[in-house]
Amino acid sequence: MTAEKKFLFESLQDSETIGNFLKSLIEGFESGKINLSTNGDEIQLSPHGLLNFAVKAKTKGESNKITIKIEWKETEPSEEASTKTLNINS
Repeated sequence: MTAEKKFLFESLQDSETIGNFLKSLIEGFESGKINLSTNGDEIQLSPHGLLNFAVKAKTKGESNKITIKIEWKETEPSEEASTKTLNINS
């Protein structure tokens, strides 16, 4: 059994910086290799096959939140791709 490894990064950033980070994640998903590092902490991920994707958005007063969750297993799932669709407009 492989030991669990966790990575956490939190900071206050402007929209452009976050957009650049998301673009880098897109490139990582397309290449199948994502490396995250900060202050000597590092994790390497290899997304492939079918991935479980969830988006949650919430507003409460002046606070807004978007949570994006992407999960996959190292072994290939036996399920077929979902036919659900998500529309994102800006």
